[in-house]
Parts: sequence; structure tokens; C-alpha cells
Amino acid sequence: MSVLSAPYMHDEAAAFAHVEAMLWADGPVCPHCGVIDSAYRLTGVMTKPSKKNPEGKERHGLWKCRECRKQFTVRKGTIFEESHLPLHLWLQAIHLMVSSKKGISSHQLHRVLGITYKSAWFLTHRIRECMRDGALAGFGGNGGIVEVDETFIGKEPGVKKAKNARGGSHKMKMVTLVDRTTKRAKSIVVDDLKKSTLIPILQENIAREAYVMTDEARQYQGIGAGKVFDAHGWTNHSAGQYVDYNDSEIHTNTVEGFYSIFKRGMKGVYQHCGKQHLHRYAAEFDFRYNNRVANGVDDAERGAIALTGAVGKRLTYHQPNQ
Repeated sequence: MSVLSAPYMHDEAAAFAHVEAMLWADGPVCPHCGVIDSAYRLTGVMTKPSKKNPEGKERHGLWKCRECRKQFTVRKGTIFEESHLPLHLWLQAIHLMVSSKKGISSHQLHRVLGITYKSAWFLTHRIRECMRDGALAGFGGNGGIVEVDETFIGKEPGVKKAKNARGGSHKMKMVTLVDRTTKRAKSIVVDDLKKSTLIPILQENIAREAYVMTDEARQYQGIGAGKVFDAHGWTNHSAGQYVDYNDSEIHTNTVEGFYSIFKRGMKGVYQHCGKQHLHRYAAEFDFRYNNRVANGVDDAERGAIALTGAVGKRLTYHQPNQ
């Protein structure tokens, strides 16, 4: 059965039951006092007509805490808080975003879900917050191989391309790490590609005993032989070398494959992205890469993983522009 045909994708009561089961494994958690499994469900509660509930319909998923006596729903303290959209539409949007290999545009979501473009745009940014993981990667443990590469995309704000200039100094910059053993990726938006900027990022996210593989970029020279990492291998892309002639393990083709999907999505689906939003788009592509079929995760499981990331994250309408 298709995930989109599941009851919780179309029925509000079923949607609340599904999200509660996912986020409250040990019983309802009061967001006001933090007490677990000490609340009772309020059923048949009608509300006065309002902008959020113009018809005064029953409030689904309403609970009352026995300790602090306050009411709450599973929306409280998550990305769903204060949203006027029905919860089942949120679940549809999450599924569409996590199951689309190159992403799905806000315009497409607004047509599919029957909501305004403004709502769809805000909804997609909130879902990207679910996908975003601020933890350090911890790549390359036990001498594992980690590929590192950078890419350019879009236009750097306030930077004008000089006439006859070469390179990507006028574009936005992103560095990506891929652990070949765990098949996971992490992307970081950076202001420049100087050695003083990139090496601390690598040290924070890659184990010292890792075998780091890069291209011939000067900022990576001298990071092996125990100086920064135990080993460092590189290929000379400018000379047309994409795999080391003496060791076929030395290449950055895996991270290049990641960038292939990332750029097809950014250029073909999203088309334009401001720098203030790029870190969320990067997190979206990281999430799908880290939870893809090759890692044993199907569409339903990917949606469930994204849903568990909804707790403790709040994004107001003006924050994405900051």
C-alpha cells in the first residue's frame, strides 16, 4: 500500500494518533511542565470560531496535564506549533519532500496540497529544519576513508564578478564530507575556501585517524602523515586524473556523485536560492543521501525519521530571512 493512501495522510484524527505514536513512545509529554504519561485526553471539545478554527470544530489530539492542569497537543514544541494547516497535510508534505530524490518545489506543493504558495514556502523551510542535524559528523573512525570536496553555486551576495575573472569567487561556496564506510554526507556553507577556514571544519568533523581524500587544491596539501590526519590521498583533476593511477581507492567520485544530485535539484527544481537559505537546502540533500535506499531506508522510514526530528525545533515566518 502506498504511504500516501494511509489513513493518517487524509484524516485529521488519524494524523494526530500517528504523530503521537511517533513522538510520545512513553506516553504524552506535557510541554509545559515536562511530566511524562500523566495526562488525559479531552474528547468532544468544541472551540469558538476563530481564524484557526472558523467552524468551531472539535479539537483533535487535545490533552490535559494532571500535574500543571494545562492543555496541550502534540503540535506544541515542534515545527507544527502555531500552524494553521491541518496535521495530515503536514504529513503529506513531509512524505513528498523526503521521497523526491531532487526535492519538490514550493510551487508544486502549493498546487498538490491546495494551499497558498506563501504557506507552502514556509512549510518546506520548517520541514528542512526537521532534517537539519547540527551534530558533529564524527567521520572516518578506525581509519575509515572520508572524501572532501567543495562546490560553487548561485551568486555570493554583494560580490560582483570581475571582467575576465576565472574561478568561483563570485559564487556561494559549500564544502561536503562523505564517509565511504557509513555512506553518510555532511555539507557546510562557508564564506571562503581558505585553508584557515576549511581545516578547522575538517578537524571538527573527521577523526584524526581517518584517511582523507581530496583533489589537488592547495588548501589541503600537508594535512596527512599525522600532521592533521593520519593519511591523505589526492588526485589531480586539472590534469584529467580522477582516480589515482597507483591506487584505485584514491578518488573523490563519491562526493562528486553527491554534488551531481545536489546541483540537479538546486538548478532544476529550486532554481534559485539565497545564501541565507542555502544551509537548509544543504541539510535537505544531506538527509536524503544519509537515509537513502542504499543505506536500507525506504520512503516510509525516511518520513518517520524526519518526523522524529520535529521535536524541539521552532521556526517563525521571519527567521528564514535572517
